[in-house]
Amino acid sequence: MDGIINVYKEAGFTSFDVVAKLRGILKQKKIGHTGTLDPEAEGVLPVCIGKATKVCEYLTNKDKVYQAVLHLGITTDTYDSSGSIVKEQNAEITEEELRQLIAGFTGRQKQVPPMYSALKVNGRKLCELARQGIEVERKAREIEIFSIEICSIQMPLVTLRVHCSKGTYIRSLCHDIGEQAGCGGCMEKLLRIQAAGFLVRDTYRLHEIEAIVKGTDPAGRSLSEILLPVDRVLLEYPKAAAKSGMEKQLANGCQIPADKTLQAGAYTEGIYRLYDSMGKFVGLYRYEAKNRVFRPEKMFC
Repeated sequence: MDGIINVYKEAGFTSFDVVAKLRGILKQKKIGHTGTLDPEAEGVLPVCIGKATKVCEYLTNKDKVYQAVLHLGITTDTYDSSGSIVKEQNAEITEEELRQLIAGFTGRQKQVPPMYSALKVNGRKLCELARQGIEVERKAREIEIFSIEICSIQMPLVTLRVHCSKGTYIRSLCHDIGEQAGCGGCMEKLLRIQAAGFLVRDTYRLHEIEAIVKGTDPAGRSLSEILLPVDRVLLEYPKAAAKSGMEKQLANGCQIPADKTLQAGAYTEGIYRLYDSMGKFVGLYRYEAKNRVFRPEKMFC
């Protein structure tokens, strides 16, 4: 069983919980997720199964889109509503001032990760240190906020749609907006609506996946319908196909000369999705223009 399932992570589950439950449902050991979501957060969590786990690194590095609710006037130790309140005050800022302030958070910037996170410092998770009352200095990391759309303002709640790079903490963004607004703020809710091209409208909840596997799904869906092929998430790379007779070389992970492919001479330097003559995906290969060969970058076959 090799492929990717677009799972809807529900509140109350950690990303690790989702993987553990899927191992039981699918009776598969080799499963990995592609980007941690906080326990109370919901939404898109692509899960890779079998040989598809090799693609996890490619999915984790993709940008993401979130819908978040910012609660102004409340500051917590976790930067979200699950934490202990450390400060409360009235949000004395006009709607126009707030819109201008939020617009200033777009672009490349440095962001300090929250203490309550899974990042490690000297081999220990920050969240473990935070639970012991220990706060350590965190290095600011470069992130990029491509866009922030204000969906609604019903003070003190502000609903935001954020398109951002990997490594962005929406909790930290809400905290920082609150600090600049002069009243503090925390994240009330979080929904990941897109990750690595996977959309929330195409997700499956754990109970749906279990019903599909057991054959009790009311819609009559099969596992093959929801298990996406590995190359589905690698479409950003151009396609190349080997000629018939190259099966042994492909199976052994050998380099493939350009003249042994179907589009000999039509390539530029870079990574390609390579298929065999029957259309089966083999892996990612890097084309070297100087030597006119494809060298294996990541094998999936």
